[in-house]
Amino acid sequence: MSSADLIRDVLAAVPLPGLMIDQSERIIAANTGALTLLGQQIVGRHFATILRQPQVLQTIEDSLRDRRPRNARHLSNDGVQDIMHEVICRYVNGVGAVDAGAVLITFQDVSHMEQAGRMRRDFVANVSHELRTPLTAIMGFIETLRGPARDDAEVRDRFLGIMEGEAARMNRLVGDLLSLSRVEDEERIRPRETVDLTGILDSTMRSVRPLAEEAGMELTLDAPEDPVLVTGDADQLQQVFTNLIGNAITYAPSGKSVHLVLTTSDRDPAVRAAAARVQVIDKGPGIDPLHLPRLTERFYRADSHRSRELGGTGLGLAIVKHIVNRHRGRLRVESELGQGSVFTVILPR
Repeated sequence: MSSADLIRDVLAAVPLPGLMIDQSERIIAANTGALTLLGQQIVGRHFATILRQPQVLQTIEDSLRDRRPRNARHLSNDGVQDIMHEVICRYVNGVGAVDAGAVLITFQDVSHMEQAGRMRRDFVANVSHELRTPLTAIMGFIETLRGPARDDAEVRDRFLGIMEGEAARMNRLVGDLLSLSRVEDEERIRPRETVDLTGILDSTMRSVRPLAEEAGMELTLDAPEDPVLVTGDADQLQQVFTNLIGNAITYAPSGKSVHLVLTTSDRDPAVRAAAARVQVIDKGPGIDPLHLPRLTERFYRADSHRSRELGGTGLGLAIVKHIVNRHRGRLRVESELGQGSVFTVILPR
């Protein structure tokens, strides 16, 4: 077997896109993955005409010169999204032009790692921002109370009330962060208990009714008389409906109603099985369709200013999504500006 055939066979066995560049600085072989990534007519061409990114070019040049292993990052685009590859360079002796050696280059897709890192950084930044705002307010009021307002009882009581509200906001945020962490950890573990969905909705409505009455709103439930049984975690399902009903009450105008509808079917197309559907219907201001695809993202708010004013943490729907996923269900959101919203939870039975 010739050296060229051996190189070709070795590259074909490499599970990553791979190519080889010898001391002539030309690509002497490439496997199918590399041809798909970089183009079909790359063999025989100078590597600088194919891999145009300066960091990658410098890394290859250095490896050809001193034969040391090196890594770099290569950014490409598949027409839909950016793809980040780790470029791994390793020198192979005794191959290539006049058997002077060549650099074996492989491309490992690390886009998911980049995305995870970016999400982690964004999450830390969001949490820091959400905590810094009430902390800054509390520290400002403490400073004021130590100064001229110390002996003014009326101002002191008003500031203490505001500080209590800001502390409660931080407490809600920490509680939601812990809840989100817990449901994310449990998402792969499917519940095994059989629970009555009608009973869960009745219990949830009793717990949120004082909030509805305070807001001047009416809560109604349309459900079958017989129990509707699903496999689920009763506490988590109550958390789902508490969040959805609470959001409807919070954002709908006073005097409106929040209507819950529970139905069943022998085969629901959303889960391809017998299922129960719970719809939480409000007559509020509605949501711009532009925001719908991102509503369940952590800290995403369709109306950031109003959400913060009303004490929202921006994590409620993210928690709902993960709980519904754990139950192998689906969450659907339908809304139009000025027409209210319908949040539908579909659970297999």
